[in-house]
Amino acid sequence: MTPELHESRFLRAARREPTDTTPIWIMRQAGRYLPEYRAVRGRVSFLELCKRPDLAAEVTLTAQAALGVDAAILFADLLPILEPMGFELEYTQGDGPAIHNPVRVLDDLGRIRELGDVEELGFVFETVRIVRKNLPPNIPLLGFAGAPFTLASYVIEGRGSRDFAKTKRIMYGCRALWDGLMTRLADSLIKYLRQQIESGCQAVQIFDSWAGCLSPADYRDYVLPYSQRVFAGIPRDVPTIHFLTGNPALLPLQREAGGTIIGVDWRVELGEAWRTVGYDVAVQGNLDPVTLQADLATIKSRARTVLQGAAGRPGHIFNLGHGVLPETDPDNVKALVAFVHEQGARPR
Repeated sequence: MTPELHESRFLRAARREPTDTTPIWIMRQAGRYLPEYRAVRGRVSFLELCKRPDLAAEVTLTAQAALGVDAAILFADLLPILEPMGFELEYTQGDGPAIHNPVRVLDDLGRIRELGDVEELGFVFETVRIVRKNLPPNIPLLGFAGAPFTLASYVIEGRGSRDFAKTKRIMYGCRALWDGLMTRLADSLIKYLRQQIESGCQAVQIFDSWAGCLSPADYRDYVLPYSQRVFAGIPRDVPTIHFLTGNPALLPLQREAGGTIIGVDWRVELGEAWRTVGYDVAVQGNLDPVTLQADLATIKSRARTVLQGAAGRPGHIFNLGHGVLPETDPDNVKALVAFVHEQGARPR
């Protein structure tokens, strides 16, 4: 790693070292709210954009440059890793992703393959190489993947869900199927994330977007061992962000599952979250994304509250509590970045 990257705001904060100001990046910072993204997306389908390294790199780079954030995050999607594992994935207009051969019975386990040749996802790694080559030398690149539970919920439900009833029925009723599926997913994710790192990512974020539907007891029994397996498989010198949304009661278990940076959503006050997970890890978050659709005074006031929750302690990375919404004015996002840099400034 170059000295510029090692001493970058993001990586210093990830190591809980003092920074000149609070670093910030935005989940889904390359998205439909940005005109630079819409100009590219208007020419190709979402899946083609994910699989075209030149275009995926372009939207990654333009988002970082337009916003002035302290890290770029790879433009990709959580689900294409499922295709080489044997799942039929389609992105439908208006309905989002769909799995046409979902897992429902134990016999389905036989057709699920652990990711073998990672180069079946070579378009992702080529995007990483292009982005890393063209980013400013002091801006880290973040890779990412979905957590085992979140991926399992997609391949069982077949699409998004509100109650995750099919997923829970398999959890409770067919442990052999659940364990076999989660093991295949966890081991595939380790290979995938390690290759992102080898291709040029300085850190990775693991999204458990749907685990908030679980009770603490269910998370501990059915999910925690597999998340731990993934985090244990990533090189120890690489910062890992563990982001889980929807249930602050899971924070202690989220910490136990792994991650050197704990990402929290807006449903918990940042200072309380940090006390809960312990000050020996960094934290990321946690402005409500809808705040960015308010007036500037409200945005600044609520961002200031998040910063106050961190209390100037080294190791806070400012972010939203989830992805930026498509209806958001990009000027509001730029104003937030500038405000966090201004208000988070501190002597080193």
